[in-house]
Parts: sequence; structure tokens; C-alpha cells
Amino acid sequence: MTVAEHPTTTAATDGTFEELTAPLRGELLAHCYRMLGSAGEAEDMVQETYLRAWKAFHSFEGRSSVRTWMYTIATNTCLTALKRQSRRPLPSGLGQPPGDPRVPVVEDRSRDWLEPLPDRLVWGEAQPDPADAAVASEGVQLAVVAALQDLPPRQRAALVLRDVLQLSAAETAEALGCSVAAANSALQRARATLGDGVSRAGRRVHELTEDERAVFAAFCEALERYDVPAVVAVMADQAQWQMPPFDRYYLGRQAIADLISTQCPASGPRDLLMLPTVSNGQPAAGMYFRGEDGVHRPFQLVVLDIVDGVVTSVVGFFSEEAFAQAGLPAEVRR
Repeated sequence: MTVAEHPTTTAATDGTFEELTAPLRGELLAHCYRMLGSAGEAEDMVQETYLRAWKAFHSFEGRSSVRTWMYTIATNTCLTALKRQSRRPLPSGLGQPPGDPRVPVVEDRSRDWLEPLPDRLVWGEAQPDPADAAVASEGVQLAVVAALQDLPPRQRAALVLRDVLQLSAAETAEALGCSVAAANSALQRARATLGDGVSRAGRRVHELTEDERAVFAAFCEALERYDVPAVVAVMADQAQWQMPPFDRYYLGRQAIADLISTQCPASGPRDLLMLPTVSNGQPAAGMYFRGEDGVHRPFQLVVLDIVDGVVTSVVGFFSEEAFAQAGLPAEVRR
């Protein structure tokens, strides 16, 4: 149902609701993603949030800002959804040791994995205002969202509302429907659980130095050449590579080199094609693999953590939907 289709609305109310809430859609999508770890589910929750907000708009009395009110609805919509789902981890969050790159990789479709959040899904074709983009991309880096998955839903919500969105203790308590003391307790427990668990997060694209942008370009170019030594040369000694739904992660340059050399279907230059994009606010690329007909088709959407001038983590998502969400082509002919 659109705003105009609601039977009790007036034209003036229509305009007011759209004017007040439409600019919040991108940051609400990012918020729901932080809570759920799934871009597709986050889209569904944003739709539900707007529907609930429209139905309740006549009773909105302005005791809080429209932004806080919308975040309250979105948070509770996500908390309801989380009652029906388990956490979405990355392979490194399963408590297993690093995988042996010489052992064939194994898919695990029995669980829901953490998904990427392509920036284009948040903003569409529009170029966001830098301030809006900073708000939406804060705390959506893969390492942050993966760490949030270790928290119970209400603690997760308290941490996001306070530490990411910078809501006050009173606003957070209102959003969670609890006392300020209870909200503060949930926040303290969340911080204690995470510790420095989010410190691994790489730089967002707008934070990259020129040298770090060159590292990203070198990484992509090396994969296109299928130059494995050059790929790992721009990576940290203890870099990590993981590829959900495959259930292992790989640690260290040598293990990553062995993984690419033995498990990647590419065998020479131009078998892989890299199209740069942005996902989770981070440098990313659509990795395409060349078929026997010479056409490159989606293989992995890779999202990189770059810290202090080196690649510290690569997560490759085998998801054609993620390519579409990022606005990347279904095939490339060159």
C-alpha cells in the first residue's frame, strides 16, 4: 500500500509523511542490515517499517524526532524478525581452526551466512550527500556486522543505537521499550562481549589513502593476470580469506596462495575479470570467470579490508543477487 492509497489520508498528510521519512530510507536500510546481516531481509524490514510508520503517522505527536521515531519502529521490526532466525556468521566466526587450502572446499547450505551490503542498494543511482553516506556506512563494515552477530538481539540493538547511531540513553530506552537502566545494562554487556572485536574493520572507501587505493588496484590487476605471488604481495602476513557458503577460512599469505593456486578455476591471464565497486562502505569488486564461450560471468563479489596499507581480509560471496544489488552486469564480453 502506498501512502496515497491509505483511506484516511489527505493530500497534505501524504506530502508531510513522504517529505519527513523518505530521506531516511538509506540509513534505515543500513540499520536493518546491521541488525540482521542480510541485505534482502533488511529491504523487507524497511518496507515493513514504512508501512507501520504510515499506519501510525496520525498518532505521531512529535515527542521525539521523526528520525528517532522511525529508528524505533525499524528496531522493533528487526527484533521481531530475529525471533525467527539464527545468527548469520562468516566461516571465521564458527570457532574452527583455519582450513587446509589443499583440501577441497565444502559448501554448507544448512545455515544462513552473513551477506554483503552493496552501497548501490542503499543509494540506488543517486550520489548521496557525503554526510548522509557517512551516517549510513558507519558500522556496516563486514568485520563490524560479523561481530554484532555474536550478540543477543537486544544487546545488538542497544550497541547499534548508542555507539553507531549516537542516540542518547533515553532515546535508546524508548526504542527498546525499556528503562534507561535496562538499556544501559544491555549496552554494557554488549561492549564487554565484543571487546576489541570490531577493531579488525578495514577503512571505508572515502577513508582510503592514495597508496591504499593503489593497493586495491594492484590486488585486482594481479588477479586478472592470475599472478598469485603479486596477489599475496599486497596482503598482510596473517591476512584472512573466506568464501561463504564454503565453511572454512584461510589464514596467512602462503595458505591464501595455495588456495588460489589449487582451488580457483582460473588457470591463466584474463580468466578472471575484476570490476571495482563498493560494498559495506569498503573497496570491493565483482570477480568474473571466463567460460568456454569466452564470456565472463559472475563468480564472487569480493569485499576487502585494507588496514595500514595492506589487505588484511578478503570475503568472497558466491551470490549473483549481490552482483545485481551492486549494479554489476550479468555478463561481460571482451
